[in-house]
Amino acid sequence: MPFVSIRLAGTATKEQKAGIVADVTSSLVTRLGKNPAAVQIVIEEVSTENYGAGGQLIADRDSPAPALTDKGDADAEPRP
Repeated sequence: MPFVSIRLAGTATKEQKAGIVADVTSSLVTRLGKNPAAVQIVIEEVSTENYGAGGQLIADRDSPAPALTDKGDADAEPRP
């Protein structure tokens, strides 16, 4: 009985998860000859605030950088 555990950083729709389950099941049936009724798949959605890589949270890495504000410096270059 194959047991597949999938972790996703962030979220997916119900339709996307259903597609993943169908695709993974099909692959195990085709490649390993497994009975589709025996294939078990768990999808775990991990908040990007609870997952880090390279020394920082994924939520911080993927968020846009804050814009610099002009504090009245006449020599400041305008941002594109």
